[in-house]
Amino acid sequence: MAGRDVEPVAAVVSEAVRRWYEFYEVTPDNKASDVLCNAALNFYGDGYRTIDDIATLLIGTYPG
Repeated sequence: MAGRDVEPVAAVVSEAVRRWYEFYEVTPDNKASDVLCNAALNFYGDGYRTIDDIATLLIGTYPG
């Protein structure tokens, strides 16, 4: 994949989850983070690769 900027999975998941917290204006906690990170990894495994896509899916799937 020469010439392509690909973010590490952990960075994509972390930022998508952070955006979920920001969108719903809630304080992060471990239990919610575990659920959201697992969901984000599943979305990534389903082929969603961008932070925006995964954050949008998290926000739509897990109302805060």
